[in-house]
This record gives sequence, C-alpha cells and structure tokens, in this order.
Amino acid sequence: MEDSSDGTSTTKHKFTLFVSGMSVKSGHAIENIRKICDTYLTNNYELEIVDISRDKEQAVIHQIVAIPTLIKTQPEPKRIILGDLSDKEKVLYILNISE
Repeated sequence: MEDSSDGTSTTKHKFTLFVSGMSVKSGHAIENIRKICDTYLTNNYELEIVDISRDKEQAVIHQIVAIPTLIKTQPEPKRIILGDLSDKEKVLYILNISE
C-alpha cells in the first residue's frame, strides 16, 4: 500500500454489493453504502452493484447465501457484511474505515 504525501492511503477501496431486485432492504443497502463511501472515501472507491435476480451466476461464484451482502475486496483483508448496512459505526469498524 502506498501513502500520499498528506498521509492518506492511495489504495482504492473496492466493494461489491449483492442485492435482489429493488426490495426495501436492497434499496436501503445501496443508499447506506453510497452515503458511507461518499462521506469517508470520497473519490477513492469503486462500488459494483450486482442484482442476483438478473445475474445468478455471480451469486454462485461468490457463494452468496443472503442478501443484501457487501464484499470488500480491496484493500486487504477481505470483509463480508450481511444486511442493509444501516448501523454506520458497525460498518465502518468492520470495513476498517476511519471516521
């Protein structure tokens, strides 16, 4: 991992959020992770949203057993969170993102 001169990490955070259609929980998860990323990782993240009702193969590949599921792949270590991501403090802690 490289650091820029101002001490912030230059490693881009990469997330994949698995949802199913536009259920209420899926909608909340999308909204919550976008708010968190826009607030704490401004211009330093990639978010891919996979709708498993349209792309079942991705659910099988990633062994998704519940939705919504968020997978953080970068930076290491990999982290997985289930649910609508409404508990901001818990999400930040699990993803190792500083407030």
